[in-house]
Amino acid sequence: MSKPKPKRSQTRSAARLAAVQALYQIGMEEISVERLIKEFHDHRLGAEIEDMQFADADGDFFDDLVIGVNKRRDEINEVIEANLNEKWKLDRLDITMRQILRAGVYEIIARPDVPTPTIINEYLDVAHAFFDEKEAKFVNGLLDAVAKEKRA
Repeated sequence: MSKPKPKRSQTRSAARLAAVQALYQIGMEEISVERLIKEFHDHRLGAEIEDMQFADADGDFFDDLVIGVNKRRDEINEVIEANLNEKWKLDRLDITMRQILRAGVYEIIARPDVPTPTIINEYLDVAHAFFDEKEAKFVNGLLDAVAKEKRA
């Protein structure tokens, strides 16, 4: 008997988390986006590693996030910088935080098919996977400000 197919919202949630992890990896080492995407498809998305089952992820959505953030990085960085307190610069943020914000901003500016509340809530969940409530509120506030500016 086959296992039930996960809901699209679940596979997209898994794709978002995997995309942040992939973007983190790109930020930490010299690896091509194409090679990294292949590695994730071959060995991580929906895989079982050391008795840990990774969630099935929407592969096309994952690809769009990773490729889109990479291609539009300068534009995305400008949007983030414009919404940071004047005392802060993007490079002062933790690398994981940068990748969460980049992925969230990308979805806001490039994925009009995804509702704004969904984007903000999803990246709030991703932030909770790595950070405390204070940092998660920061993600919420910044993405909300970007959404009001870009989707108004």
